[in-house]
Amino acid sequence: MLKRLAPFAALAALWLGMASADELPFKEGPVLDVSPVKVQDGKFFEYWNWLATHWRPTMEAAKKQGLVLSYAVYAATPRNPQEPDLYLVVTYPNYAVFDGLDAKMNAIEQQLFGTTPQKAEAASGERRNLRQVFGDEIMRELQFTK
Repeated sequence: MLKRLAPFAALAALWLGMASADELPFKEGPVLDVSPVKVQDGKFFEYWNWLATHWRPTMEAAKKQGLVLSYAVYAATPRNPQEPDLYLVVTYPNYAVFDGLDAKMNAIEQQLFGTTPQKAEAASGERRNLRQVFGDEIMRELQFTK
């Protein structure tokens, strides 16, 4: 009977040792929101103009308010015509910033452009002829502490 319980006792001891450790071997870092985008053929400069005149000022204002740490646009080489050719990456300080973020971003767009949430949604639909967004992926960086 004791021989059968030995592996469980070893696992329990290991778990207790880990649970009593003072710190984790990593710390939680910033949170990234990655949006893959496929720009429609012949629409790159038109979409880039929107990024430069609308998205960028919005991100800059969010950065000044501490909502965003950084933002970037990455060009990619798609392996096939159905894959994205741009990635919009926004880095947030933590997950807590997402609480009430829509209202804060709506306020920024209202201040910068006079845009209401309804107008923003309609404009997003109109940009469909410029690009296709393949959703968002939210990732948290884990940083080594040891």
